[in-house]
Amino acid sequence: MSTTQTFTVTGMTCGHCVSSVTEEVQEIAGVENVAVDLPTGAVTIVSAAPLDESAVKAAVEEAGYQLA
Repeated sequence: MSTTQTFTVTGMTCGHCVSSVTEEVQEIAGVENVAVDLPTGAVTIVSAAPLDESAVKAAVEEAGYQLA
């Protein structure tokens, strides 16, 4: 059974930002799908098991952004 979690990312302004965040988050073990809504900053992640927020935070920061 998959788990869906939504995080808010600040600092994204364009499609490239969305791509960067998506690529980094997809590298977290167990992630099945990543959907980023640029206007709201919502990043919805579907994963095999609940993700540790610190792993998501590290991936978002690696892309150059911050969790709200």
